[in-house]
Amino acid sequence: MGKLIAISHPLVQHKLSMLRDRETPTKQFRELVEEISMLMAYEVTRDLPTREVPVETPFGRAVTKVVADRPVTLVPLLRSGLVMADGVAKLVPAARTGHIGIFREREDNRTVKYFCKLPEGVEDSLVLVFDAMLGTGMTAIKAVWMLKEAGCQNIRFVCLVASREGVDELMKVHPDVDVYAAGYDLETDEKGFVLPGLGDAGDRLFGTR
Repeated sequence: MGKLIAISHPLVQHKLSMLRDRETPTKQFRELVEEISMLMAYEVTRDLPTREVPVETPFGRAVTKVVADRPVTLVPLLRSGLVMADGVAKLVPAARTGHIGIFREREDNRTVKYFCKLPEGVEDSLVLVFDAMLGTGMTAIKAVWMLKEAGCQNIRFVCLVASREGVDELMKVHPDVDVYAAGYDLETDEKGFVLPGLGDAGDRLFGTR
């Protein structure tokens, strides 16, 4: 059964508070999203397998651990997942990156897919899906279905702020997917925005309206 992993580290929570602030400018907002994502990555990748290797230090031989050769694929949802994936890629430079373009029509609640490009062999990797907000859960559910249709079996969903509704809906449809979130809010409004949330993350990241 999937579970919600709330990242409660003080540094994450401090930076999330700055991220929520409506006065935070675009440049700082982007930097904070990248920094929070990097900090969250420590928890998201906690169980990556390792193997022992010998290393010659300046004073002798040591047996150390490195990450085993298990492929990792980063899949940001366009647009707001892009900066999150960029942050994690700095910590896992060998990871490959796919992209999914999907959005929810607010008039009729339809999810619309407009782009999907995944690396070859994605089905054999640990797949980390990034979206700044998990609101109603509709786009997350659709994105995970797309990955499963491509053969992916080990999927984790990473977001900055999740709503109770979004977590419940995603886990109802995909009970095998864990959700990692820095913030957890209880409500969504009639347009599907998380309350109090942090606003439209895509617009705040890229200075658009």
